[in-house]
Order: sequence, then C-alpha cells, then structure tokens
Amino acid sequence: MDQNVNEVEAFIKRWQGADGSELANAQSFTREFCELLDVSVPDPARQDTRDNAYVFERRVIFSSPDGSTSEGRIDCFKRGAFVLESKKLKQGEHTKGFGVAMLAAYKQAEQYVRALPAHEGRPPFIVVVDVGNVIEIFAEFSCSGGTYTPYPDPRSHRIKLDNLRDEKVRERLRAIWLDPLSLDPAKQSAKVTREIAAQLAEIAKSLEQAGYDAERVGAFLTRCLFTFFAEDVGLLPKRAFTELLESLAKAPDQFVPMLSELWQAMDTGRFSVALRINVLHFNGKLFKNPDVLPLNRDQIDLLVLAGTKDWSQVEPAIFGTLLERALNPTERHSLGAHYTPRSYVERLVLPTVIEPLREEWSTVQTTALTLASEGNVKAAENVLRTFQLRLCNLRILDPACGSGNFLYVTLEHLKRLEGEVLNQLHDLNVSMSLETEGLTVDPHQFLGIELNPRAASIAEMVLWIGYLQWHFKTKGSAQPPQPVLRDFKNIECRDAVLAYDSVELLLDENGKPVTRWDGKTYKKHPVTGENVPDENAQAPTDKYINPRKAEWPQADFIVGNPPFIGNKRMRVALGDGYVEALRKAWSEIPESADLVMFWWHYAAEQTRAGQIQQFGFITTNSLRQSFNRKILENHLSAKNPISLVFAIPDHPWVDAAEGADVRIAMTSAVAGNLEGVLQISTQETDTGTGEVDVEFHTRKGRLFADLAIGANVAGAKPLVSNLEISTRGVLPHGEGFLVDADA
Repeated sequence: MDQNVNEVEAFIKRWQGADGSELANAQSFTREFCELLDVSVPDPARQDTRDNAYVFERRVIFSSPDGSTSEGRIDCFKRGAFVLESKKLKQGEHTKGFGVAMLAAYKQAEQYVRALPAHEGRPPFIVVVDVGNVIEIFAEFSCSGGTYTPYPDPRSHRIKLDNLRDEKVRERLRAIWLDPLSLDPAKQSAKVTREIAAQLAEIAKSLEQAGYDAERVGAFLTRCLFTFFAEDVGLLPKRAFTELLESLAKAPDQFVPMLSELWQAMDTGRFSVALRINVLHFNGKLFKNPDVLPLNRDQIDLLVLAGTKDWSQVEPAIFGTLLERALNPTERHSLGAHYTPRSYVERLVLPTVIEPLREEWSTVQTTALTLASEGNVKAAENVLRTFQLRLCNLRILDPACGSGNFLYVTLEHLKRLEGEVLNQLHDLNVSMSLETEGLTVDPHQFLGIELNPRAASIAEMVLWIGYLQWHFKTKGSAQPPQPVLRDFKNIECRDAVLAYDSVELLLDENGKPVTRWDGKTYKKHPVTGENVPDENAQAPTDKYINPRKAEWPQADFIVGNPPFIGNKRMRVALGDGYVEALRKAWSEIPESADLVMFWWHYAAEQTRAGQIQQFGFITTNSLRQSFNRKILENHLSAKNPISLVFAIPDHPWVDAAEGADVRIAMTSAVAGNLEGVLQISTQETDTGTGEVDVEFHTRKGRLFADLAIGANVAGAKPLVSNLEISTRGVLPHGEGFLVDADA
C-alpha cells in the first residue's frame, strides 16, 4: 500500500472505536480529518467575528421575535464553504434513535446558518458529523438561505468512515474545503450542454441547407440526441449508437434503413438487427414515427462528432432552451446568447412549490422518527408512506412551459424530497418496492401548456431525460421499469388563455383579406439608416370564431414564466384579431394590462376558489404599475382574498427566445390573509458566465400590490374633502411641440 492508503487506514482504525464525548473528541477528529484531506486546519479564533473566517466555535447571535438575543457557537465554520456540526451519538447507526439525533444536529446547523450576518452570505454546505461513525453532507448552491438538500443525492449523502477508502469520496470532501462551488452540478454540466447545443445547431443548419424542412430536421435530431443519451446512461450498450454511425459513414446508403430499424426496435422492445442485441422497450411517442433523413458522409461525420460528447451530463434546466434555439432557424443566431440560469428558476420554484412541501416534510419526518424511537415502527412507516403517496399524487402545472425548464427543476427537487422519504423508510428496514409498483414521482405529474409544437415536444423529452438521469444517479446501473418512456400526454400543445372553434380570414367590404404588418420584418430607413417596419411584409388579419377562456388541467401548484408582451405591443405581436378575441373572452381584465396578467388573474381565481394550493409567476417588471396592479389589488382585497407570500420586485432575467437581458418581478400567492417574504436586490455582480449574482435584503410582513411592505401606499385613495377644490394646473403631455425661448 502507498503512503496515502496507509494514512486512510490509520485514520479509520484510530477513530472507529472512539466512544468519548463530543466535547472530548470533536475538535481532534476535525483536525485529523483536515490533515487526511490535505487541507489546512482551522485558524485561531479572534474576538471580532469578522476575523473568524475559518475557526472552531464561531460565535453567532440568535434574534428572537420579542427583540431578545442569545448566543450560539458553530463547532467548525469556514466562510463561503460550510457550517460543521459535530456530535458523538450514543445510538448506533441502525438504531431507532439515530435518525432523530442526526436530524436534530442538522436542524441545529441550519439555525446557525440563518444566524450568520447577512453580509457574510450563506455557505453552500452543511456538514453533520457523528464522530468516528458517519459524515452527512447537505448543499444549497444558490447561497441565498434556501433549503439545504442531501448532497450529491439522498442515497450518497451519508458517508461512513469506511467509505473514506474511496479516493473519489475524499476528493469530494476536499473540494468542500477548497472550492465548494465547483461541486455545483449545474455549473459542471452547463459547459457540456452548451457544447452539445452548438454541435446540434451545426448539424441542423447543414441539413436545412440540403433542403430539408426545419420541423422534420428538428424531429430527426431529437430522436438522435435521445439515442445518444440512452447509450451514455446505459439504456443501450456504451457507444452502440456511435459505433453504428461510424460504420454507416462508410456506407451512407444503409443509413436510412439501419436507423429506421433501430428506432422501430426501441419503440416496441425487440431484437435490433442494427445493433445485434435485444433492446429495451422504450415506447412513448418519440420513436412512433422513426423518420430518418438520408445523410451523406459529411453529415454523418457531424453526427458522430456529436456522439463524442457525454450526453449523460446534459443539464436539463438549460438544455431545452438551447435545443430550441439550435433547431429553430429564426432563433439559431441567439444560441451563443445568455440563457436563463437554473438558479433564477429555482428562485421562484423553491418558495412556490418546494418550501411549502418541505415544511410538511419537516413535520412528517419529526413525527415518524419520534414514533420509531418509541418503538411504534408501523405507525412511523404509515406516516412516511402517506407523505410519499402525497408526493406521487401531486400535479404541477406550467401553463406557458416553453421547453420545460420550470417543470424539470421542480421535478428534480421533488425527486430529492422523495429520496429523503425513501431513505427514512430504508432506515426503518421497510421493503422498498414502491417504484416497481409505479409509486414514484415521475413525468406524468408535470403538466404543461405550450403553443409552440417543437418547444412542447422538447419539454416532454427534457422531463424524461431529467427523470432518467435521477434514476441512474440513485439506482446505479439498475434499469428503470419498462416501457422506459410513456406517452402521458402531460404536455398540451395549445393556447393557454384563449380557446375558440376556428379561425377565419377577416375580409373587407370588397371581400378581400385585411392585412397588417407581420410584426417582425424590418428594413433600413433610407435617411436615418435605422430599422423600421417593412410595409411590404404583410400578414392576414384573423377572425376568431366563438372565443372563450381556455381551461387549465387540475393541479396542486402552478408555476411558470408566461410570455413577456406589454399591452402596447400585443396588437403588433399577436394581431388585432387575436387581441380583440382575447379581450372579449376576458372582459374583466383591463385593456391596459400586459399579456402576462391573463395568466396571473386566472391562477389567482383558481387559488381563491381552493382549486390550487399556491401559484408563482415571473411577470414583467411593470407588475407594480397602476394598470397591472389593479388586478392584484382586486384579488388581495376580495371577500375571499389571496395573499402574496413571496415577492422580488426587480430582478435580472434573460428572455428565453432572444437571450436578451430584461428586468422582471417574481410573485407567489396563496389563499387567505398571510404575511409574506420580500426580497430586494441590493447588489448585482456579473459573473462573466451569463449569470448575475444577486444579493438580497429580506423583509417579512404584509405584502401589498406594489410589492412593498409597510404602509399600503398603492391602496391610497383620494380625499373626499379635496374634491373640486384643487388642480394640478396645466401639464404638457409630450414634448414634441415644445420650442426653445430663442426659437
């Protein structure tokens, strides 16, 4: 054995039998653990906590609601890295009280995190140590004080002392000390995802230049990329598809029949002549129509090059957006532009969906662990299974889902939460057969409405890729139940706010179609050189027959990012016929309201009616202005009101289609009269990666329609006593006709 292995064995042997108290052993264990990882040991502590960036017994101050304070001390703290809480538990790992004690230690560490001064930020990791036994890791990479979850997943977050023999485990722990943010899986996979999207864009462009329709190209490449993903995660033998493509590059005439045969075999689950193996039953609708484009050798070579990427590492939270740009000829120019980062999506998904469920889970977990410690294991199991069934029966709706990033992020966080429940059941020695019985969080629970058929198809595939990634991350090489894919019809391709029987051309008195500028084609002005509307680019005006409100599928939570179209641009972007039909169907919404407010109003109505538990939307930043604010005021002050429980009034964002930087507002609401959390951006730092790091000042209180806490300024009304006795005088409306005094 080499020196390092000897050191590991010596460390394990030295600490495995340690049965002294936490006070006697915690700091010695941590010091020797640091030496094992080849990282520095904590520094001497100073009186001023600002100087204590990496110390034992870091002092924090807890503030109580009554204004009193108390002092606490973190066992080991490293600023920007972790809070470490040490215990020496008397209960063994497989005893009934162990889980209760470890949960209590985690909760204590979480309290320390929240007590840290705001200017220091929140560390990405919480480390809980049972000295000489196990180490548990929890992460929260947004560092905004959100919910910490088991890292890297609920199956692997508990590290036993024996696991330290694994070099990969030691490297992961070492990174927590030295470069904690490097472990953020979203950052690790974003680079791979961008490279893959760029490669697909080149292939799509080549095929379109060869004369193939963009929609047909997109569908063909979507099947190709999922097949690449399948071989990289183990649904097909490693490199099976890539090697087939390499062989077909030398015989392009066989390309169509061989790929067609493979995809037909994947659809039904049978022996594939192309791969000479029995393939899994994939089903779904992805391979129902295995249309294969006849590629030449150069095009096959481009496809082979794409196969060299590690498709198992794609980041679904951004992959959908990049894939949509890559496959859309009109959006391909923006492929290199910024995309909405995962952390921005999480900023709304977590308070709207995940945190309310985690509050429930916290109560369930404590109840179950208490019952188990009292010897009532069956009752504990029933409590856990009831909550797991609740997770499996939830329905999450994004009524403007685009390429599915909000739905995927929600799916992943629900799978993490489900994993914690299953871990708790495992600790009770309960049989784990839920997934084989079909009782697991899966894509059928994530409902979407999307007008763009290609984006809708991508959203469905993104959900399956994310689900399968999670399966292999937590189940190892075990294959998922067959069929691997299922056509749940959970993503609907239709208008989310307007339903109608048919669309006809609007005709003038002479029976000729009424046309308008198409809203997107420009030309250079001959004098100014600026882009101006091209009057020759005309589109017909539509007439919508029997327009009415669209219906949404039943859901428990609604979250999403409806289209950013201001009220003044709606007619240009959508056409007079559509806007008039929309106004007719939704007559209660003021004509001055932005398009996004139709989504907000509909979700608020459902919340007030008790049909959904909570909703949250990204809206234009003008939500607080009077013409949009009226809609919020109506719902907040109604007889059965809703309350804003989370809001960020001014946040950077990236438009999904063009990658343009915009400013938005985030709001989340529930039924009843409740206080909320307001986060105000205090500092924004460009990271150079397309993401702006945002620091917030957080306040709690009653949130009003102007997304403010305090006096209800937005609800101010005119004084009756001042009616008809004052005037603002003459006010110029516009400056177009103002002249200088010298003119």
